[in-house]
Amino acid sequence: MKRRSAFRIVATSNSKNQVQRQSSMSLTLSEIKAVKTDEDLLVLLSAELERRLPAHLNQDLNLLVEEIRHLPRGLRAMAATHRLDVSMAISDLGWHFYNFNHHGFLEETRQGLGELEAIEAAGIFQQASSLVEPHLERMEQMKGSPKKFADWYIDEGLEKVLNPLHRQLWKICATSPERGLLQFWLNYARKYPDRVLEVS
Repeated sequence: MKRRSAFRIVATSNSKNQVQRQSSMSLTLSEIKAVKTDEDLLVLLSAELERRLPAHLNQDLNLLVEEIRHLPRGLRAMAATHRLDVSMAISDLGWHFYNFNHHGFLEETRQGLGELEAIEAAGIFQQASSLVEPHLERMEQMKGSPKKFADWYIDEGLEKVLNPLHRQLWKICATSPERGLLQFWLNYARKYPDRVLEVS
């Protein structure tokens, strides 16, 4: 799978006008319903999230969580699950918890998967959370030292414990090789276009 940076989906020439429009104007329900291709829909959703969540928020999970919680119902779930998709594309669940070791953010991710009806993925994430939770304080102490975490992750046996869950979640991501977990965004937006922008 391709690595995806925060909400920056590469647009084709057919999608450029939509991306340019989205940079200054908010997404509407009629636009969601009118989009014909999944590619263009993903561009619209990603552009709206990028518009609402400026890049500087990625540096502070407290601020990011606060802003995510003010998003409409569907966008909130999408924003909360995007980084898990990136983690599974480039690493695994253990590294995800290391990089995003924040109770509020992890809870948003769990709820977001449920909202998007990614039921199996939500269950896997919950199981992983239970296994990792006793180690979160130690992982926080290794912030800024990925090499130390990488060694500890193996030596502590956490990687081995999480491996069955990694394989299950990678299998789910592989059902849509180009989009991974972002496929659930598209399924949700097609099934519940009104919820994407619905204020909870």
